[in-house]
Parts: sequence; structure tokens; C-alpha cells
Amino acid sequence: MISFQPSDDQKLMHESVSDFAATLRPRIRETEKLRGLPADLRKTITELGLGVAGVPEAGGGAGLPMATVVLIEEALAHGDSAAPFAMPGPGAFGTAVIELGTAEQAKSLLSSFAGTEKFGAACWSEPKANAERPGLVTAARKDGNLWVLDGSKTFVSNADRADAFVVFAQVDASKGWNGIGAFVIEKGDPGVTIGPRATTLGLDAASFGSVELKGVRTDLRLEGNGDFDRALVRFFAKEALKIAARCVGLSQAACETTREYVANRKAFGKPIGHFQAVAFNVADRAMDVEAARGLVWRAASLWDQGEEKAALLASAHAIAFAKEAAMRCGDDAVQLHGGSGFMRDYPVEKWMRDAKQLQLCVMTASQADELAAAIELGRPLSDLGQILPTAETQATFV
Repeated sequence: MISFQPSDDQKLMHESVSDFAATLRPRIRETEKLRGLPADLRKTITELGLGVAGVPEAGGGAGLPMATVVLIEEALAHGDSAAPFAMPGPGAFGTAVIELGTAEQAKSLLSSFAGTEKFGAACWSEPKANAERPGLVTAARKDGNLWVLDGSKTFVSNADRADAFVVFAQVDASKGWNGIGAFVIEKGDPGVTIGPRATTLGLDAASFGSVELKGVRTDLRLEGNGDFDRALVRFFAKEALKIAARCVGLSQAACETTREYVANRKAFGKPIGHFQAVAFNVADRAMDVEAARGLVWRAASLWDQGEEKAALLASAHAIAFAKEAAMRCGDDAVQLHGGSGFMRDYPVEKWMRDAKQLQLCVMTASQADELAAAIELGRPLSDLGQILPTAETQATFV
């Protein structure tokens, strides 16, 4: 029997997070102006353990399955699509450590996040492509028992907030994208310089910046448990699936607000929602929400079942569709609000800006399409240059 219904425990978790997310909605302009979550909201998120929900229990987290994690992400984004980016926790750092590291490394590196307002970050994107060869410009070279990192990273989510970073660097230049390594460094390590925070189109409560590495030394390498390339694909797919869940939350919020507006805004003696052109638009965007949600939930469920190949394909479908759906929902919300749509008296202009930026987070829809096409056509997933975000194709916020 096929069922896409959450379990009783998942429903309870979703309801609890939704109740909290409802307190975010009236404060979206406050968080936007603050460019972060207010202290009381960060405290509540920490107390609820939302930032470490998917971290294994051995690492101090709740060890919740992926299906529950995406429900949490969706609920938070329904309140404020920027809030999940600004909540304390390991974030992409945690996903990278779990997928690329050993169980012992995950326990050691993630346990300090529980019950704290500590942040982590993953450094993938770079300012420019390598003109001489495929792969990253940032390099890692062996010096005795240590690795020495040199290079520049950009579009790093929580760069200025993070205490710990996973840095992706070129280990073997001759192997191109298949010669990448992942290393753990800390903010205070000699040679680490955090650049200024960028001003972005949307997701104002989130923070994106750069990280400069000059002779940074570390002995912590994450080696993918024998298959680094495969683990790297899992990292991107799972992290991007969380973003897809946030897209669903944003889409739902935009649809609800628009539906209420067109039901109350009158023209020619009746609500504008009674006009076919408006009504069909609202119905189409509602279908977008339901389709995106179903794809995200299915992909998460497949990860929990251990069906890696099916989960990768389902994740690619969910990521590509949810990102485009969020943009349609945000854009049409503004359009159907008319002149009010671009006024900040209404939240829809924020959702449109946030949706555009969400399209560039971790994986774009076109990159998810590349991953889906590779699986559908039987192309080897080891050809990372074809399926992962690269500077040659599109730099991303990670």
C-alpha cells in the first residue's frame, strides 16, 4: 500500500514546529531588518533542538530521519523562508561531516553543537573557474602529517557566524573534479580570514560571505569512507533536498496569502478570485505546492529506506521542481496583488526575492536536471563535473 502520510510522531513534530513558525510570520520584517533571527527566537530554536534534528544521537542530535527533517524545514520556511538559514546549528557542515566522515568523526565534530548557538559552514564555491584544468582552484597539499590549504571560497552560508568549516579543495590536480578532498578547519586557525558579509537580493536573515585560506594547516580530512565521490554526491543531494523543502514552505505561504487576498479584493462588484484568469492561476500554484511537497516527501522517504539510487533520482526531481515552483508561486503572488504586490506592506515581495535566491542555493534546477539525466541515461555518477555545481556552470550558496 502506498502512503505519503506522515507518522503520528512526525505529525506531532510538524505541528509543534508549525506553532513556533507561526510566531515567525509577524516578525519577518524585524528579522529582515536585523539580518538575522532575534535572540529570543534563536534561544527557542536551540531549546527545541531544531538545528541538530538530523544529527545522530551519538553526535548530540535527535537522530531524526530525513522525512522528519524535511517536514521541519518546510514548516520553518512557511513562517519565514530565511529563518532556517539563520537558525543555530551545524547546517551544511553537519551534512558534510555525516556523509563524508566516519562515525567517530561525526561524534567528535558535531557533539559541541547540541544545546548551543554555534554555527557550522561548508566552503565549496569559488570566485572564478580554473582556466587551466577542471576542478577547484583552492588546493590542499600534504606536509608531513598535516594538510596545508590555500585558496579563496565565496558564497559561504554563515561564513561570519561559523566556528567550524568543511573546506573542499583540490588534492590531485590530474584527476580534475574527481581529485577533490574535504578538510575541517576552525575559524581561529592561523591563515583563516573571514570576508565581509554580502548584501543579497533576498534571504536577508541569512548570511553569505567569503573565506580566505593562506597556509591553513589541518590534520582533519573527511575521506568518504572509501568512496569519496559517491559520498560527495549524497552530500549535495541531501543538502539540496532540505532547500527544496524550504521552497515548499515558501510556496505554501505565498499561495495562502494570495488566496486570501483575491477572495477579499473586489473589482466590478465581486472578489477578483471569481474571475477565471485569477482563479486558474491560484489553482495552478496550489497544484505546484502539492506536487513539490509530494516529490520532496517521497525523496526523503527513499533516503530513510536506504534506496540510494532511487533517492538520488527522486531528490533531483524534487529539487528541480520545488525550486521552479517556489519562483512561480512568489512571482504570481506579487502579480495577483497588483500594485500592492511590490509594496512592503505585504510579504509577497519578500517571498519573490527569497524564491529567486533559493533557486541558487546548493543546486540550481538545471544542475538537478543534470543529475536526473545522468541517472536516467545510465551515465556514471563518478563524472562529478557533469552533475555537481561548478564555477564553470553556476556558483552556488552552500
